[in-house]
Amino acid sequence: MMHRAVVLYIGVAAVVIASFIGLTYLPNEQLRGLEQVVDDMDRAWPVEPTGTVAIGREVYIDLGCLYCHSQQVRPEGFGADIDRGWGSRRSVARDFMFDQPPLLGTMRTGPDLASIAVRQPSREWHYLHLYQPTLTSPGSTMAPFPFLFERFDPDELRVGEGRDEPPDDAVRVPGPDGTEEGGYWIVPTDRARALVDYLLSLDQSYDVPEVP
Repeated sequence: MMHRAVVLYIGVAAVVIASFIGLTYLPNEQLRGLEQVVDDMDRAWPVEPTGTVAIGREVYIDLGCLYCHSQQVRPEGFGADIDRGWGSRRSVARDFMFDQPPLLGTMRTGPDLASIAVRQPSREWHYLHLYQPTLTSPGSTMAPFPFLFERFDPDELRVGEGRDEPPDDAVRVPGPDGTEEGGYWIVPTDRARALVDYLLSLDQSYDVPEVP
């Protein structure tokens, strides 16, 4: 019995040690040497999120965006991500070297956002999409986030303001028929601005040595 117990203990210890080496130690050793790549214009990629981009990342997490959107483009042959235009190449570990934790996502109720800055570089588009997704993407099932904005009707902008123009970063929301008639203005809050700064930083289109 004692001999069997010793063998059992040794077996359990071996499994634990092998798991630690295979799942923790070796990946850490493989990835710890990753460095940014520099393109032809002397720009380093990926870019470490700082300032409002880092704040926007926290807003992205807080709003639960990662539960409906992934940030990982699959290789060709393992899905239609590249064919859909979600990226120009597959995602690699280097892309996430500054992400703690990486926001790979858990499902794809919406499209992948790994390179959303390339597909949708317009700040105004993102504001409208966040305010009411169907304004930019008819049929979208994404939840709207109107609380990230202040709404102003055209007449309200003139009251006590001494001006007939909206704030510089206001976005015009069209009326029901798609024209300005019956429309209004929305002004992003600091959280909305930071979130869009983060979305406009998501770009995995740069070349990496892992993908020839």
